[in-house]
Amino acid sequence: MFTGIVADVGRVASVAERGDRRFVLTTAFDTGTIAVGASIACSGCCLTVVEKSAGRFAVDASGETLSVTTLGDWREGTEVNLERALRLGDELGGHLVSGHVDGVGRVVSIREEGASRRIVFEAPAGLGRYIAAKGSIAVDGVSLTVNEVDGRRFGVNIIPHTWTRTTFRHLAEGSRVNLEIDLLARYVARLMEPETTR
Repeated sequence: MFTGIVADVGRVASVAERGDRRFVLTTAFDTGTIAVGASIACSGCCLTVVEKSAGRFAVDASGETLSVTTLGDWREGTEVNLERALRLGDELGGHLVSGHVDGVGRVVSIREEGASRRIVFEAPAGLGRYIAAKGSIAVDGVSLTVNEVDGRRFGVNIIPHTWTRTTFRHLAEGSRVNLEIDLLARYVARLMEPETTR
């Protein structure tokens, strides 16, 4: 589990095909404290550390992961939001995030609003029903509060701190992003389904 509070922005150092696709990521994390087998959220996708060295770690992404996330777009130099797994006793600064991406959305518009930026995203078909105004959503691994919803489109405000300390500063109209809906919304929607569909 994660909280959606990005602790580092890493960078893809190399990409290799080894049956699965292996990414080596640079990081400011102390990799001496990261165990092989540990989970790290990489732009919202929970991945397993398979190798590590000073200042970098490697993860493998299956074909399925590449097809349902933005990881298939990663190249050398791509910046990646990073968060280590939540430990018991850690502060829950965002909301509970599993690192299981529900779909890939896209940026519809970005505009300045005071010192912040208002971004409108469009979720893929089927996800809009899980997104609610004042609810939580993880976008590229960042916990955000939804301001408004219009069908599959939803708006958020990005404060300057978040804009400069995440990969959001590289977003433009049309950019693809990983979306994870709120865990509670998923279960409430399931409970509301008629018995015949369960």
